[in-house]
Amino acid sequence: MRPQFTSPDAHSSSPAFSSSSSSSSSSSDRRLNALVRHLDSSAMDPNNNSSISASPTSAHANSVFAHVVRAPEDPILGVTVAYNKDPSPAKLNLGVGAYRTEEGKPLVLNVVRKAEQLLVNDRSRVKEYLPIVGLADFNKLSAKLILGADSPPIQENRITTAQCLSGTGSLRVGGEFLAKHYHERTIYIPQPTWGNHTKVFTLAGLSVKSYRYYDPATRGLNFQGLLEDLRSAPAGAIVLLHACAHNPTGVDPTLEQWEQIRQLVRSRGLLPFFDSAYQGFASGSLDADAESVRRFAADGGECLIAQSYAKNMGLYGERVGALSIVCKTADVASKVESQLKLVIRPMYSNPPIHGASIVATILKDRDLFNEWTIELKAMADRIISMRHQLFESLRAKGTPGDWSHIIKQIGMFTFTGLNSEQVAFMTKEYHIYMTSDGRISMAGLSSRTIPHLTEAIHAAVTRVA
Repeated sequence: MRPQFTSPDAHSSSPAFSSSSSSSSSSSDRRLNALVRHLDSSAMDPNNNSSISASPTSAHANSVFAHVVRAPEDPILGVTVAYNKDPSPAKLNLGVGAYRTEEGKPLVLNVVRKAEQLLVNDRSRVKEYLPIVGLADFNKLSAKLILGADSPPIQENRITTAQCLSGTGSLRVGGEFLAKHYHERTIYIPQPTWGNHTKVFTLAGLSVKSYRYYDPATRGLNFQGLLEDLRSAPAGAIVLLHACAHNPTGVDPTLEQWEQIRQLVRSRGLLPFFDSAYQGFASGSLDADAESVRRFAADGGECLIAQSYAKNMGLYGERVGALSIVCKTADVASKVESQLKLVIRPMYSNPPIHGASIVATILKDRDLFNEWTIELKAMADRIISMRHQLFESLRAKGTPGDWSHIIKQIGMFTFTGLNSEQVAFMTKEYHIYMTSDGRISMAGLSSRTIPHLTEAIHAAVTRVA
């Protein structure tokens, strides 16, 4: 693009171009015209290296990112994108992993609103940076919540906890720490598992393999396959374990099975990494939902624990979580924390303060804590009620198949057993949205929408192979 010059005639009436300056003006005009001719000829000459062309980042050049291809929608979050585009008044979103009320609305717990009000009224609070590992009270209280206040690692200071960006961030920080400081870089995850696990650990620098977990034939736990695969894993391998309410299947080991898993993991020298996203949200009991983790923490061995407060406090958008690492000694725990800081600092420097302050306020106040447990149990009970209502509705409809797995499974999700073709049919014909593997969020159901879902499932089972 050549420079733009204004014609000298445009200035003929201007006082600046009086007769006394006409000679110098004419000389300047000639030089400008010669320059313009030179630039035009240079730009047209392909052999002239001095030609003026658009910068790669200028507004007139092609994008330097033109080669980037459009990525597919996230298989989980993409369900909501498709749902939002559907104009049908009968549409139903059962893909989102967030609690909904009987009216289908998002819920902010009353105890959360109370805690926030206390924080707003506290004029001593400031907005300074937190330490790299986060809010100290939050970390201590989170460790006690998952392990119990009388847990040996807590009593002996053998645990280090870092506030992270919800469960996902906790898994990522833990994964990167292991990739840098643990001798075995292979992590075994259940098949199936939450879709983000593979991506998180792969990008953290670990090699991801799977162990058998779900049995499609029984729609329950493939316990023997699980034991065989963990038994054949190399000594020292990392094993991801869902603390409770396995996502996406809703299938959990019994306490007796958990004990067998613990003994096998310890005898093989495997390193357990717990993902605890639903403590208290599955059964309604904080202690019951943490039992699997507490068994491992109490046996003197080491483990990692990722916690999330998205579900059990409804703090989805606040991104509040914690990574705890149980160590053999207090000295090792201190060294581990020093290295966790080196993982976190270049990643996001330090975590946000508001969500962690809400959690700490609730956990350290007896009245607020008790109120939280009541609200938490109410959410869990409503989900359990939806399971029973859906099961009874399918049975009353005479829908082919054994649907008892719906009430045997636990937590937010049910693995229906529907295949991808049946899921696509339900979306097209009934405007019901779920992930293609047939997982539905029980928290997205209500007494009003269960008949619609029943009709859709019945049609899918009887009309689509």
